[in-house]
Amino acid sequence: MITVIRDVEVYSPEYLGKKNVVVVGNKFEGIYDEINIPSDFIEIKVIEGKGKLMFPGFIDAHVHILGGGGESGFSSRTPEIKFTDLTKAGITTAVGCLGTDNVCRDAKALVAKAKSLDVEGITTYCYTGSYSIPVKTVTESIKEDLMMIDKYIGVGEIAISDNRSSQPTYEQFLDVIAQARVAGLLSGKAGVVNIHVGSGKRKLDMIFRVLKETEIPATQLMPTHVNRNTELFEQGIELVKQGGYIDLTTSSDPNFLEEGELSASEGLKRALDTGINMNNITFTSDGNGSMPKFDENGKLIGLGICSVSSLYNEVKRAIKEQNVPIEIAVKVITSNVADLLRLGNKGRIISRKDADFVLVDKDDLSITDVYAKGEALIEEGRIIKKGIFE
Repeated sequence: MITVIRDVEVYSPEYLGKKNVVVVGNKFEGIYDEINIPSDFIEIKVIEGKGKLMFPGFIDAHVHILGGGGESGFSSRTPEIKFTDLTKAGITTAVGCLGTDNVCRDAKALVAKAKSLDVEGITTYCYTGSYSIPVKTVTESIKEDLMMIDKYIGVGEIAISDNRSSQPTYEQFLDVIAQARVAGLLSGKAGVVNIHVGSGKRKLDMIFRVLKETEIPATQLMPTHVNRNTELFEQGIELVKQGGYIDLTTSSDPNFLEEGELSASEGLKRALDTGINMNNITFTSDGNGSMPKFDENGKLIGLGICSVSSLYNEVKRAIKEQNVPIEIAVKVITSNVADLLRLGNKGRIISRKDADFVLVDKDDLSITDVYAKGEALIEEGRIIKKGIFE
């Protein structure tokens, strides 16, 4: 099957101008200024791109695909994600993780859910482990999980500075990072450690200690929820200055905002204004995780659920309300994530990469079309493909 997206403004995520993009099978074949489409050749599908912008398919590197939560008992467990929840949000690649509960939800079930989403039509990966240290693995170790199980590309989400964490010592925390680092080198994977950072007073202290006292590069760490308060965000800016990455969470409940909490779009604008390396900032949704609110004594006082739709919504807000350039805003859910997680076939509209792309209306930036590996999932706002049980 050959598909041509004609006369569309392409963000690769760098702006390429109005182009004609050719997809052959599941890969981008090329990007052309002009193209002649033969009428007597094999079947060619033509998508009119006039009035639309073309982005790489979105990557959400922190999704509770099995559901999450449980902080208010068994009835507060959030549900598994549906295939179309992801595709309607423009997400063509998702990384699944466990959260607080690693008893009733486990690593094997996580991999099984990831595989089911693959069959349905997107690309998935996973982190081994959960909030807790020691890490519960499928095999005998973190190293073996990453080296022998294709789906695993890192560890997480490991919780620090949070009343729900296992309160690991620095030595325990460092050991997990060191194992992930070596496993990544041996397997050719990222070996990134996704780190849930709570609102505790220690903030990123252990991360800075790792950078100060060891040879492990800052790019081995992916602290998330860094926009949960101003002080934590400022530490995150310092981490980027030292070569690290920070991840801003797009899901938030306006009824349960923490003091000083920033939306991801506001955080992106503040980061841009500081002049730091914008390639080292990512957005994730925390999709289908719970949004608990605790008082100063650690008592649960409210509970919501995170949505994957927030991922692109915060990118839109960054563009339309914060005046962040489109190229920079789109990078945080495409190329920046692909680079950090070493997903070589994802995150860019370039020849020979996977044909994952999203078309949006040029005026209001609403999603109109979603393609994954060259296959139409949404066309002109109409769902083409659903999950097996949808």
